[in-house]
Amino acid sequence: MKYIIDAANKKIGRVASQAASYLLGKKDITFAKNIVSDTTVEIINTDRADITARKKLSDIYVTYTGHRGGLKQEILGELINRRGLGEVFYRAIYRMLPDNKLRDRRMKNLIIKS
Repeated sequence: MKYIIDAANKKIGRVASQAASYLLGKKDITFAKNIVSDTTVEIINTDRADITARKKLSDIYVTYTGHRGGLKQEILGELINRRGLGEVFYRAIYRMLPDNKLRDRRMKNLIIKS
């Protein structure tokens, strides 16, 4: 089954939670937690998503390499300039899915178009 989500004039979190629900297979009749569904989710018009200027300056993405001094921080606006809005949607959906062996396999069913 294929779902198409239009991100134009919508908040990132609302689109991401809807996409994560579809990727988990919650809308399927044959839902099972331990099985990756054959559902494909396509997000279109990501470049027209609703993001305020304040959020671009206040949201911080933090990663840690595991080494001393390896705490990396990046503001949302910098991430958008460097990687585009598709990366913001990808990270939001990735972090909404359960952290298990199936997460990467589910993320392969996600298509993001600007």
